[in-house]
Amino acid sequence: MNRTYQVVANHEEQYSVWLADREPPTGWRREGTVGDRADCLAHIAAIWTDMRPLSVRPVAAPANGTGSVR
Repeated sequence: MNRTYQVVANHEEQYSVWLADREPPTGWRREGTVGDRADCLAHIAAIWTDMRPLSVRPVAAPANGTGSVR
């Protein structure tokens, strides 16, 4: 049986695979990628390069280099 999946994401930029014919769980949204499970997992592997939740990732320094950390 071939099933179709979708990639879903939450506000922390975490990703998961969910059956395409189902609504994403509460707090998750459709990311836009649909396909077989392997295709969805490959897409996640390509885009989810920092496994830390968005809220705990370090804040980048300003591009002009004038920022300081205290």
